[in-house]
Amino acid sequence: MAQGDRSWTHLKSDLFGRVEQGHSTEAEPSDTWPVDVVRRDTRRAPWWTRGLAIYLASREARTLRAMEERMPDLVGHSFPRVCSWKKGVLVRSWIAGQPMQVAKPMDAVYHHQLLCLLARLHRNGIAHNDLAKEPNFLVREDGKPAIIDLQLGRAFGWHRGAYFRLLAREDLRHLLKHKRTYLPQKLTPREKDILSKPSFPARLWRRTGKRVYMWITRSVFGWSDREGAGDRNLD
Repeated sequence: MAQGDRSWTHLKSDLFGRVEQGHSTEAEPSDTWPVDVVRRDTRRAPWWTRGLAIYLASREARTLRAMEERMPDLVGHSFPRVCSWKKGVLVRSWIAGQPMQVAKPMDAVYHHQLLCLLARLHRNGIAHNDLAKEPNFLVREDGKPAIIDLQLGRAFGWHRGAYFRLLAREDLRHLLKHKRTYLPQKLTPREKDILSKPSFPARLWRRTGKRVYMWITRSVFGWSDREGAGDRNLD
């Protein structure tokens, strides 16, 4: 079954291209694609951001392929699975669920499962690198967590040095910030200690580069605080 055999629903268009959800009427597609997928077409990006759009999409494709190789049991439901990346078009599996800021999860089990999911990601040498955004966490239809939007993700080799440890710690710190928002009474003493001690690069970013980043994303890209280049239309 090819892309043309699906019905496509426009989700959003931004400076990184056009995002659509594709649905097949067949319960069991004849190819390796799942019934529901999401497609980002970087060819629809403006010329002045197209290079960055292609870079981010290719980075996500590489990270997702590394995830499928290293932890195939989680790809497709806890993390997206890349279906196709060619000619500037990235197709990956769609995970049904609500973004964290919509679902507002206050279940301790959910947050424990989310911590376990992130730990599994890190044990396999993969850093997400964009978990400050709540839309990158989903509450699936079965109540379990999923993590999406790996445009800034990076898969490391089996030699993981200080840079990987820094990214992994920042992943964890951002996840704990969200737990503090929805379930502060369940933070452990160790988790509170991690939250109270951001890394030096994080402190430096907050004092310098973050202001420039916020200006670019709000004024140039037109994103709100809880929006990014993901596949969920939050308008």
